[in-house]
Amino acid sequence: MLRIGKILTALSLSLFLLVTACAAPSTAPPPSTEAPQTSTQAPTGESLAGGQFNQFFPNASGDYQRVFAQEKTGFAEAKLKQDGKDVAVLSINDLANNPSAAKKFQDSSKTIAGYPAVERGKTQTAILVRDRFQVKVQSRDDSFTPSDREAWLEKFNLQGLSQLK
Repeated sequence: MLRIGKILTALSLSLFLLVTACAAPSTAPPPSTEAPQTSTQAPTGESLAGGQFNQFFPNASGDYQRVFAQEKTGFAEAKLKQDGKDVAVLSINDLANNPSAAKKFQDSSKTIAGYPAVERGKTQTAILVRDRFQVKVQSRDDSFTPSDREAWLEKFNLQGLSQLK
C-alpha cells in the first residue's frame, strides 16, 4: 500500500509539472524599471504613402541608372548606379509625423534650388521642401562628390513635390 502511494505521488507530481510547463505564456509584458519613452512632439498629420514620391525622383541620365530600392509609409528610396556600382542613394522622407527632424534646416544659411540645405558629414546633402519633405542624396562612392549630390538634388521634381497634399 505504501508503494502504491509513492507511485501515485510521483505520477501526480509529474502530471502537475507537465501541465504547468505546457501552459500558455503570459501575454503581459515583463515589468520594467525604465519609464516608458514618450514623444515630445505631437504628430502634425498623416505621412503619405512612399509610392506617391516615386514620380518626383529624377530620371536616369547619361551613364547613371536609377533603381528604386524601398518604399514604406512616408519614405521612398532609389539607388543611383554607374557602371553597375552603387554611387549614391536618393530619398524622399515625409516629416509629417517627425517635425523635430526639420529643425536642422532652421539655421541653414545654404540653399539648393531655393530650398534650405544641410550637409551631414562628408557623404550626405539634404534639402527641406515645404517644411515637410526631406530630399536627400547620400554618396556611396568617393567619386560621387558634394557637387554631384547638389546637382542630383536639383534634378528632383521639387516644384511638383512642394504641391503634394
